Amino acid sequence: MTSTQHRTTVWPWIVMAVAGLHTFVASMTVSPDVVQGQLSRIMYVHVPAAWLAYLAFGVTMFASAMYLWKKDFRWDRRALASAEIGVLFTALAIGLGMIWAKPTWGVWWTWDARLTLTSIMFFVYLGYLALRRTTDNLDVRAARSAIFGVLAVVQVPLVHFSVIWWRTLHQPPTLLNPEGPAMDTAMVITLLIAVASFTVIYVAMMFKRIELARLEDEVLVADQTSSGPVAGQAVTAPGLTKGS
Repeated sequence: MTSTQHRTTVWPWIVMAVAGLHTFVASMTVSPDVVQGQLSRIMYVHVPAAWLAYLAFGVTMFASAMYLWKKDFRWDRRALASAEIGVLFTALAIGLGMIWAKPTWGVWWTWDARLTLTSIMFFVYLGYLALRRTTDNLDVRAARSAIFGVLAVVQVPLVHFSVIWWRTLHQPPTLLNPEGPAMDTAMVITLLIAVASFTVIYVAMMFKRIELARLEDEVLVADQTSSGPVAGQAVTAPGLTKGS
């Protein structure tokens, strides 16, 4: 293994660890919210996780569109990697939201517009990942997934603007508020630090997942083009001559 390959393999793990530690330190040193107390610290992971879901699914849409245009499997691998990361962080956002909701709303789950649409988005992109496993034909898989990836992104604006378009328990936008952030300055800065750190984590995860996707495709192609003997080829018919 060359030194370049070593750096490509290892550095994303270091970046993710440093960015995660950075987020943890920032979120634990800022003062808690006056009303919610220590529970408010969930926000510094919940909000960045939701942001990464938006970012990841947007990248999936863009990479899918680029595959349909260029027919280059590198774009297909980027779409896959981003979709998997998006599903992971959507699940994290939902889970943390439920932890926050129990002491705040008194229930783990309610059929609020934001919560319902987010859960639908989660299962739709799980469907995207499942669709990719329905065939081993790289061209068919990439084409089907690309069309799905382009269409599925319509859910992102639905989820984001749901708190504005419908009456909902979920609080309206805090940072992207026309009247300005409805938060203390220190909390805003901490939240922006967390969002930036999570974005760095996303980029590092993309490098690792794309690398893995490339290796998976190489193995699949090698299996499909293997020139090994056909089953039964080594079996010969018994001879009919004497002594055979």
